[in-house]
Amino acid sequence: MRETFRNLSSIEYKYFFPLILFCGKRCGETITQIPGINLNKKTPSGLKPCECSVCGKVFVRHSSLNRHIRSHTGHKPYEYHEYEEKPYKCKECGKAFSYRKSVHRHERTHTGEKPYECQECGKAFTWLTTFRRHMITHTGDGPYKCKECGKAFSCSTSLRTHERTHTGEKPYQCQQCGKSLRSPLGLRIHERNHTGEKPYECKQCGKALSCPSSFRRHERTHTAEKQYECKQCEKTFSSPLGLRIHERIHTGEKPYECKECGKAFISLSSIRTHMITHTGDGPYKCKECGKAFICPSSFRSHERTHTGEKPYECKQCGKTFSWPSSFRIHERTHTGEKPYECKECGKTFIYRTTFQGHMRKHTGEKPYKCKECGKAFISPSSVRTHMIMHTGDGPYKCKECGKAFNFPSSFRIHERTHTGEKPYECKQCGRAFSCYTSFRTHEKTHTGEKPYECKECGKAFIYRTTFRGHVRIKQ
Repeated sequence: MRETFRNLSSIEYKYFFPLILFCGKRCGETITQIPGINLNKKTPSGLKPCECSVCGKVFVRHSSLNRHIRSHTGHKPYEYHEYEEKPYKCKECGKAFSYRKSVHRHERTHTGEKPYECQECGKAFTWLTTFRRHMITHTGDGPYKCKECGKAFSCSTSLRTHERTHTGEKPYQCQQCGKSLRSPLGLRIHERNHTGEKPYECKQCGKALSCPSSFRRHERTHTAEKQYECKQCEKTFSSPLGLRIHERIHTGEKPYECKECGKAFISLSSIRTHMITHTGDGPYKCKECGKAFICPSSFRSHERTHTGEKPYECKQCGKTFSWPSSFRIHERTHTGEKPYECKECGKTFIYRTTFQGHMRKHTGEKPYKCKECGKAFISPSSVRTHMIMHTGDGPYKCKECGKAFNFPSSFRIHERTHTGEKPYECKQCGRAFSCYTSFRTHEKTHTGEKPYECKECGKAFIYRTTFRGHVRIKQ
C-alpha cells in the first residue's frame, strides 16, 4: 500500500490541500494522502490514479477513492491540518462548516427551501447536485441507461434501484413482517413502522415523523413561502405539484385507477397506499378480513367498519361518525359552508361528489355505464341505483313487470307508466305529465327560460339533452 502511494506521489499532479491518510493495516504509520488528481493530464501507462491498493477497485474521482478506503479501515481516514477550523455554525443545530456557502446550503434542510426547480415536471430540489442528477432522467444524458424505459442515471447504484421497478425485485426484507423493499433506505424507513422511531422532530410544533421526505414537507407548512394559489378556494401551496394535485379535488379528476377494484385516486401516493389493501404488504393487518395498511391510523379507522365504533360526535345534533373526515363534512350542514362552487352557474355544494356529479350535467359526461344494457350515468350512485332494475334487489318491486327500485319516489313514477296516471298538468296548455321534472322542463317552453348556455357561441337551450348534443358537435 505504501509503495503504491509513493509511485502516485512521483507523478506530476495538481495539488489541492494536504490531508493525512491512515494505513489500512492499522500499523500506526501515517502517509501523506495523494493530492487531488488533475484528470486532464495523461497518466503514465499501467498506472491507475484512482485505484484502491487493497481491493483494486478503480474510481473516476479521487474523492470517491478516499471515501471508499473507509470501508477497509473502519474509521475516518482524514485529519485536517491547516483546514481544521470550522468557523461557520448553523444556528438551528450547531453543526459547524469550513465555508460560508456550505452552511448556507445546510440551512435549507431546516427552512425547507428548494431553489432548484425542474421546468419539465415541477419537482424542486434543495441542492444543485441533486437537481442536476434529476435532470438526467429527462435529458437522457447520464452514462447509465435503463433498457426498459430509457431513463438515464448518473451512477450505477441509482440505475440498479430503478431497474427493480421493472423487474419487481425487492432484495431487502423486513425481519418483523417479511415485507420486501427495493432499497436499503426504504427498508430502514419501513422498519420505523414497527419500532415507532420518529427521528425527525419539527421545532415549530413538536410533531415527529419517521421519514425525511415527510418531515421536509411538514416543515414547509411552517416556513416555506406558499406561492402557488388555487383559484377556486385560494388555498396556497409551496410547489406546483402540490397545487396540481389539490386542483383535482375541484375538477374531480382522478388519473390513477386501481386495476384490482377500479377505484380511482387523485395522487400517486394515494393509490400506492390503497394498493397495500390488495397486496397485503402493509405491517398492520386486519384479523377480520385480512386487509393490510401502511399506517396505524388507517388501520384503526378500518377496524371501525367491523366494530361499528363511532368516536366522532357532532355537538349540534348528536350524530356520530367513524371517521374524522366524515365528521368534518357533516359539520358543514350546520355551518352552511359550501366549498365547492360551479363556475358555470354559480351553484355551491357541501359535498365534493355532489359537485362532481353536477359538473357533468354541464359537460354532458357520463363515465359510468351499466354492464347489462349500456346505459350511461353521471355518477356511480346513479348506476348502482339503476342496476337494481336488472338484479331485482331493490325493496320496491313493480308487480306488473318485476322491475325493482331503491327509492319509493322512483317506484311511484315507474308505476305511472302502467297506470297512465299523469298528475302534473300545465296550466298554460293543459298538457299533463307523470313526472314532476318533465313537467318543470315543459313549463320553460312557455316562460322562455333557457338555463343551458354554450360558453363557446352563447346559444342557449331549454333542454339539457339538446344542450349536450350541441356541445358534442362543438367539440
